[in-house]
Amino acid sequence: MDRELVRGLKCRLCGKLYPKEALNFCTDDFGPLEVEYDYDAVAETHSREAIQFRPHNMWRYRELLPLDGEPTVGKHVGCTPLIRADRLAKALGVAELYIKNDAVNHPSLSFKDRVVAVALSKAVEFGFHTVGCASTGNLAGSVAANAAAAGLNAYVLIPDGLEEGKILGATIYGVKVIAIKGNYDQVNRLCSQIAFRYGWGFVNVNLRPFYAEGSKSMGFEIAEDLGWRTPDHVVAPMAGGSLIGKIYKSFKEWERLGLIGPVATKMFGAQATGCNPISHTVKTEAAKVRPVRNPQTVAKSLAIGDPADGYFASRLIRETGGWSEDVDDDAIVAGMRLLAETEGVFAETAGGVTLAVAQKLIQQGKIDRDGSTVLCITGNGLKTQEALHGKIARPVVIRPDLAEFEALVEANAGELVGAGA
Repeated sequence: MDRELVRGLKCRLCGKLYPKEALNFCTDDFGPLEVEYDYDAVAETHSREAIQFRPHNMWRYRELLPLDGEPTVGKHVGCTPLIRADRLAKALGVAELYIKNDAVNHPSLSFKDRVVAVALSKAVEFGFHTVGCASTGNLAGSVAANAAAAGLNAYVLIPDGLEEGKILGATIYGVKVIAIKGNYDQVNRLCSQIAFRYGWGFVNVNLRPFYAEGSKSMGFEIAEDLGWRTPDHVVAPMAGGSLIGKIYKSFKEWERLGLIGPVATKMFGAQATGCNPISHTVKTEAAKVRPVRNPQTVAKSLAIGDPADGYFASRLIRETGGWSEDVDDDAIVAGMRLLAETEGVFAETAGGVTLAVAQKLIQQGKIDRDGSTVLCITGNGLKTQEALHGKIARPVVIRPDLAEFEALVEANAGELVGAGA
């Protein structure tokens, strides 16, 4: 880039400005830091026309992603499908429904590839040779894959007991995966100590301000794929609470730059009942987020009891006129099945949370059935198969005999006719 588009970092509480550095909190009030852009400079090259002629990856929005140079990590991330979900819309009783499907993101099949691409590219700019993360699963796989491709040393710390698919999905890349006897919040505190002790670049610790900006690319893609407009409603899963805020930030940035019209999108947050600190805050209209000390949910990727962005997520939901809900494990599995059976999308447990919460909000009248709604699917179901064990039918077994197959077809004739066979 010819001129610097990032002014530095700014405290979200007091507004104090900091230079671009590996720092995630204000040294005055410990408020979280966020990237501050020079929007006048951004406007010189960030236009509809320029974007439309760029490669189909997240870097087509590069002026609003916080790098000083070209990306060096995750060059093929993003531009996942926005699916018009008419069969699911009919099942839910809504007019216009879309699935933003990051279950097929590159390279690790989750939206975390977006944030990691930014964080590790920034780590390279800062001169880090060793990087790491605290993760409930998806981030582990993404950091491992992208660090391996970039030739970076990586330490991935996870709570003990994660789904086997997510453990394998990180260890296959040859990085150092360490399971901690404790929950995510304990893992995260340890990572903060490690980053300080060794001076390494931990993507969701000292690199967090840059890392979080990667989620905006999901929002940019939604608006572009909808024909340069934002939907009436967005439903997003919440773990740390950053994603929902960054999607909305992307909408407001494009409104500010004149790329889209006024934003009236209502933001809705989805959590599991076994770990619902942000949802509970919204529903009780509390001023502060009360941490969940011992998360218990099949949606392990959302099991963050003390969410770093919980306060900001709950405030955003209220300010946009949205709402938040949570659902139990049975509803989560039912949501995974409904999404698969109607739209052919196999989402992980977090996707089941998102759909089940959307269904609940529609029934409550919180989501307008006549409006446009986007559901954010953030990870692939192949990673969380354990949640479905004993919950779906096993294959029917027959001999290689046509008569046995004919008997099976006849026994299911009513079902097949009903399906349009």
